[in-house]
Amino acid sequence: MPEGPSIVILKQEAAAFTGRTIAAAGGNSKAVDYARLVGQPVVALRSWGKHFLIELPELVLKIHFLLFGSYRINARKDAPPRLSLQFQGGGEFNFYACSVKQLDGGPGRLDALYDWRADVMADQWRPALALKKLRAAPAMLACDALLDQDIFSGVGNIIKNEVLFRLRIHPLSEVGALPVAKLRALVKQAREYSFEFLAWKQAYVLKQHWLVHTKKMCPRCKIPLSKGYLGQSRRRSFHCESCQKLYKNTPRAPDCC
Repeated sequence: MPEGPSIVILKQEAAAFTGRTIAAAGGNSKAVDYARLVGQPVVALRSWGKHFLIELPELVLKIHFLLFGSYRINARKDAPPRLSLQFQGGGEFNFYACSVKQLDGGPGRLDALYDWRADVMADQWRPALALKKLRAAPAMLACDALLDQDIFSGVGNIIKNEVLFRLRIHPLSEVGALPVAKLRALVKQAREYSFEFLAWKQAYVLKQHWLVHTKKMCPRCKIPLSKGYLGQSRRRSFHCESCQKLYKNTPRAPDCC
């Protein structure tokens, strides 16, 4: 599943379509009125976390790549597209194996739907808001917190695993049990690692920087990593049982009678 930095790269790669007018539209998504797209210019291309947003004067196309989605710019795959856009003067934009939804209303519609302060890649990102949301959910596990798109929009499984390892936090730690310094570091690293991810992916060296994701041995302790589908999200976790501390709230002992 593409994470926030990958959607930012898509937005950059597709920037030339801004201002272009759609000449033809098609695909196998049943959620789109293709005829309505024809003749509409692309007002803007935006991203919120893992959502890629194509703004038109009358509506917005919201694209989520799910687990196996992909796209092609001025090229095609040997597969039916979920959404295909051809532009006046040439050029095409094709999306595959993804979710496509049509949101009625112009560009202003997005500001009513999305809180840009939650997007770790956005200029509007507000760490204080993320801290407030974390403190309001003390029983949430660290592995679930990082994947909560209302708190860390754009953070995915790779970023989750690498940030927790970097901070020496066990994925099953409870948010409310984390020391204040660790909680602040979690928020800080969620954004910082996302931008490192972006730079590494643009340089085609992302996997070279993975320390634990899909790895077998802990680079610090030189022992086998643990692998499991943890938390409510049941996403794949790679962690070290030795150097990643498990933070848990100690249950209160019953009052003596």
